[in-house]
Amino acid sequence: MHRLPSTVSSGPSILPRLVAARTIPSVRLFPSARCGNLTSLPRFSSSLSSTGESATDDNIGDSSKHGTLKCGLYIVGTPIGNLEDITLRALRILRSVDLVLSEDTRHSGKLLRHYNIKTPLLSYHKFNESQRETTVLRRLHQGQSVALISDAGTPGISDPGVELAKLCISENFPVVPVPGPSALIAALSASGLSTDEFTFVGFLPKQDGSRKDRMMVSSNETATQSFYVAPHKLRQFLEEASSIYGDSRKCVIAREMTKLHEEFWRGTLGEAKEVFSTRQPKGEITLLIEGKAHSVIEMPSEVQLEHELRELVSSGHSLSMAVKMVAEGTAAKRKQVYALALRIFGKDGSS
Repeated sequence: MHRLPSTVSSGPSILPRLVAARTIPSVRLFPSARCGNLTSLPRFSSSLSSTGESATDDNIGDSSKHGTLKCGLYIVGTPIGNLEDITLRALRILRSVDLVLSEDTRHSGKLLRHYNIKTPLLSYHKFNESQRETTVLRRLHQGQSVALISDAGTPGISDPGVELAKLCISENFPVVPVPGPSALIAALSASGLSTDEFTFVGFLPKQDGSRKDRMMVSSNETATQSFYVAPHKLRQFLEEASSIYGDSRKCVIAREMTKLHEEFWRGTLGEAKEVFSTRQPKGEITLLIEGKAHSVIEMPSEVQLEHELRELVSSGHSLSMAVKMVAEGTAAKRKQVYALALRIFGKDGSS
């Protein structure tokens, strides 16, 4: 979803040369046998990361070392902008797998070339998912290892990958997360809004009715709300959000994170609508809106309840109807209002 900037370079990385210069013992913790037959493999394969995924398992500077990983699908997070934002483990995995799936091989090729990774690339996007699933399963049955990356960030989060992970799990192949950058978490961590609880909405529906319905549901949540917004849709988003959430609701617009022109704009939705009505921002946008404030419910006093009851009864309402109306119109429980009404009026409703 988030693309690396074509005009921003993080400079030649010294990381591969530094690592390659060290003598790191190559420790093979996994047998080289193929995993086409997985009848004896446990369904829960999270132990892979603790038994064979340490940074010292093999030399990450050696791009020719393939087949040292246990076969399976590796979900690898990649930078959302700055090429330095990649983990040592991610580099090792990308060097060691037999195949790397990516949304755009031309785009991901820049990342791999930057770190001198020569693993074959194969496109995987929403238009060829079914075709590629067959290819991936065939390779996994042959005992190969496959890494999945998106153009930027973590695969499967508003990016292709969810269906492939489901398929591999259903076929009892290991699906291994290799954590990395996420625009959602990056924006949230620097937003200044509450992080105790948050809701990731992602991209809103394109249809007007569905989009506004989703925003209406989101506006009533007390957790921080997070959206991905295309720059040419920002103005429309802010106009609709200010009318649904209210002009006074705080928001944060995170743009071009980790890149040269990174920007965090903070203010209210009303202010944002005014500022960006004449300004057309560029680059990927993650937009956060503070959750709805908890409403403080005030319990009415007995004097207030009695006053309400007497007003309703004197205007001709029955005692039971007066009790019902007072209970529905206040935070008082119906049982409490009824007991008070009996003390005041008695069972016949007269005082």
